[in-house]
Amino acid sequence: MCATCGCGDDAAAVIRIPHGHSHEHGDHQHDHQHGEHHDHHHGPGADHVHLPPTETVTLELKVLAKNDQLAQRNRQWLAERDILALNMMSSPGAGKTSLLERTIRELGDDLVVSVIEGDQATLLDAERIHATGCKVVQINTGAGCHLDAEMMYRALETLQPAPGSLLFVENVGNLVCPALFDLGEKGKVVVISVTEGTDKPLKYPHMFAAAELVLVNKIDLLPYVDFDLDKCGKFAASVNPGIQLLPLSVSTGEGVDHWYNWLFEQRNPLKSSTLEGAVKQGLD
Repeated sequence: MCATCGCGDDAAAVIRIPHGHSHEHGDHQHDHQHGEHHDHHHGPGADHVHLPPTETVTLELKVLAKNDQLAQRNRQWLAERDILALNMMSSPGAGKTSLLERTIRELGDDLVVSVIEGDQATLLDAERIHATGCKVVQINTGAGCHLDAEMMYRALETLQPAPGSLLFVENVGNLVCPALFDLGEKGKVVVISVTEGTDKPLKYPHMFAAAELVLVNKIDLLPYVDFDLDKCGKFAASVNPGIQLLPLSVSTGEGVDHWYNWLFEQRNPLKSSTLEGAVKQGLD
């Protein structure tokens, strides 16, 4: 059981790819078939242990400290290859996968993009991303509610994103636990939708405090829901004064250009100006 949040992520995560192949990961050997599930057998060490509060706090610190060490290894691996990795987080249904589909299709001719998908079960999101022509691996966490740095490392080894490319990590849908676990990414992006309520930054402060950017999706529904963009922006700033908020609609395309500009700004200025100009020509 996860010491920081109580989720059942003691079972090993399973990395899956939406097309047939086979490979090995350490002492876990998998034969991958499209849509096939994998069985993992765990010994007595996988049993849940109930600890006193003081011991639980100590274990939480150890878990996060170990994760931070592994995240630094990932960060160095990515930096050596000049890969921009972004950790995409949201509650379920906010539109992360739809956003990535549109982003890949509209920028894919000018940016090399790959994706690590995180879900408790199924290949559904990975199959959607794969349909865009993008390289993708799926991490199924079982009962786990977030990705961690070790899962990220295993996924990087499997995916092998191209040097100089853009890597999206679509975390498990959850506005709590993913904020606690550094994956080695360059930045965290939170996606919320106008159907979720204006007060999300106040209800989930750790998530918004950890993020560089908030994307407010589904603004085409603003006339039909009770959502105040200005208030949401103020709430986010009260938790994280440096955070940026961009409203957009994945379905209509309104505001997505600001998202694309933000992506280019994350690269170094020379690459940013060159790639941005190429994309603008392609979209005109």
